[in-house]
Amino acid sequence: MPLQKDDPKSIGGYKLVGRLGSGGMGVVYRGRARSGREVAVKVVHAQYAEDAVFRARFRQEIEAVRKVSGAFTAPVLDADPEAVRPWMATQYVPGPSLAALIRDQGPLKGTALRRLALGLVEALREIHRAGVVHRDLKPANVLMAEDGPRVIDFGISRAAENHHTLTETGQMIGTPPFMSPEQLTDARSVGPASDVFSVGALLVYTSTGRGPFDADSPYLTAYRVVHDPPVLDGVPQSLHALLERCLAKDPADRPGLDELARALVTALPETGPDDQDTVTLRRDEAAQVSTRPAAVAGPGPAAAGGHRSRARRLWVTAGTASALALGLTGYLLFGPGLGGDGARTGEGTAGSAPSRWTAVPAGWKPWQTTVFAPAAQGVREGRGIAEGGSLEGPACELYEGAVYCAGDGVLPVRLDALTGRARWRADVLPPGTGEGSYSFSVLGVTDDAVLVEQTYSPDHGEDVVVTAAALDTGTGERLWQRTVNVDAVRPYVFGDLVIVPDDGGRSVTARSPRTGAGRWTAPLPAGQYCAPADTGENPYLRCGPDEMPSKETVLLRLDPSDGSARRLTVPVDETPVGMFEGRLALLVPTEDDEDEAFAGIRLLDPDTGKDRVVKLAQPLEGNAAYSDGILWFATSSGQVTAVSVRTGERLWQSRTSLEQPSDIVHDPRARVVYLSSASGRVAALDTRKGTPLWETLPRARRVTNPGWSRSMTLHEGALVVATADGDVFTLDPAHPDRKPVSG
Repeated sequence: MPLQKDDPKSIGGYKLVGRLGSGGMGVVYRGRARSGREVAVKVVHAQYAEDAVFRARFRQEIEAVRKVSGAFTAPVLDADPEAVRPWMATQYVPGPSLAALIRDQGPLKGTALRRLALGLVEALREIHRAGVVHRDLKPANVLMAEDGPRVIDFGISRAAENHHTLTETGQMIGTPPFMSPEQLTDARSVGPASDVFSVGALLVYTSTGRGPFDADSPYLTAYRVVHDPPVLDGVPQSLHALLERCLAKDPADRPGLDELARALVTALPETGPDDQDTVTLRRDEAAQVSTRPAAVAGPGPAAAGGHRSRARRLWVTAGTASALALGLTGYLLFGPGLGGDGARTGEGTAGSAPSRWTAVPAGWKPWQTTVFAPAAQGVREGRGIAEGGSLEGPACELYEGAVYCAGDGVLPVRLDALTGRARWRADVLPPGTGEGSYSFSVLGVTDDAVLVEQTYSPDHGEDVVVTAAALDTGTGERLWQRTVNVDAVRPYVFGDLVIVPDDGGRSVTARSPRTGAGRWTAPLPAGQYCAPADTGENPYLRCGPDEMPSKETVLLRLDPSDGSARRLTVPVDETPVGMFEGRLALLVPTEDDEDEAFAGIRLLDPDTGKDRVVKLAQPLEGNAAYSDGILWFATSSGQVTAVSVRTGERLWQSRTSLEQPSDIVHDPRARVVYLSSASGRVAALDTRKGTPLWETLPRARRVTNPGWSRSMTLHEGALVVATADGDVFTLDPAHPDRKPVSG
């Protein structure tokens, strides 16, 4: 929906581009961050801004969403509950609400109903595990994302152990058709079983298009919720007994989530042609399964409109896993070896590898640690630094046998790449030594110097301070530092130089990474904000107007020898992804502004300005990664598509069970592409045919932050992975099932 005349143009630094919806308490806008990331911005109506109880409820909503994993909700990116009109920015989740889906397409049946039911149970498990009771599960608060349902709007949720309610006497908070009897009769007694009741009502609605207690008025509906049995006409017969238990008046008579999930698996068997065989694993079976190969048939080359044979796979569907003692989200696990590709299963030793895999370094063993592990030198303990509120997970760089990591609330730390032990941890940089929050990033490592950026946000309203610095790789000691003006560009590493903005913010100086000595200075385009573009070893800055909308953006390349600039102009909505045969490759979006897919690849000669557009065989969306003339697109549901940059043809398409994979690494020697997820699961695909080689179990100790970036790199033959919540681990791609030791 377009913005209305009286709507604000921006909130909290987010440009508002349209309305997503409105209700009695506020308006939700579709917004865009400076980086281009799309967000949903919830703004409270002015008449409620002075209501102390409502403000408290809004703060409570923000705290509740931050506790729950972003795999099951729309995570909070930013918020200001103390603003004149309180607001909250969350991740934008494309997809209709369950209410809109049922309204437009009718009730769900078969596989679709099964996936929704199990997905809701899985989401509820995560919500309750975080100590939160939602209390307002209804069709409008379930978003049908590509990777499963997302539960939103925690406005009346509360901690499970908190029996105080912000509801005023005589005020009914909730939606009667989906409220539990205890919500209507004694709000202080509401616990997790209340959400089970709401799920039961949701499933009746989803399978019939109407609620189990529908009446002509909300008051009569509420009466029926408290006193009458549910109406289950039209509900699949296999669900009747289970939903009657979910909709029991006494919370003690309702099933727990584990029991509910098991019963749903039985009541809603897999029937669709795309369903996989399901196995139930106990905790003691998981390790056994992870070491034996599944019988997998490769999909072969894909063709438009064609069909490929489906292999029998070991599969625990999303949602089913929440019913298992294994306690994991759904995962697909192939044996680590496939005949004909040179891989083998079983234990191996460092230095010995099957033919397709590169040998791991001598003395290496698989290890797992965290970025907060105690360090031998410098700051010993990694926790205690306030986070800056970003959803960016820690990012790591590999350099000469060491892994250097930093992130939001994560001090720069060096980990030994062979053992995982923390060698040193750097302290905060002056002037950021007072009370406040900190975010760090590793810009790069070169010339025995770790280049880092620190963003310090004081608690008392002072200006944010950004500092660029170099740390010695061996000791972590500070070599030099500079406070920088980031109004026009942030520091970045350019080959063997670090590019640092000057005090005025309108020029940059190339400096020696180790000494900080200036080499040359170059101006930036006036009135524009610049950021490094993803163009591989031939780096460009992408510059565009800071405030005013524009149809074009400037790609600026600074000569590393003297800073002289070369400019190219490209459409603002095209995304650079790398260099192909000396030409810049840019992704071209579809013409539909509401669509997030790409329709083609522009190949631009930087010397002559001549270009041609390679049309994709079909529009594609998802995270894109480029290497050796191939683009890989990974969707949030784990589907991976390989495309030729030269022709635009789809080379293959393969499905993994990874949730929201956001890092793709290509190993050309092994002919493998790797993906990782927020839960620390890793998948390996053959680059020629897309054949899945293996997937691992989750390695993350917890998943509270879906993150916007994970970090994965190769250390000779070993894979190093960092998750959004700070876990760092390694594995041998030839033997991914080997148990890691603690770093």
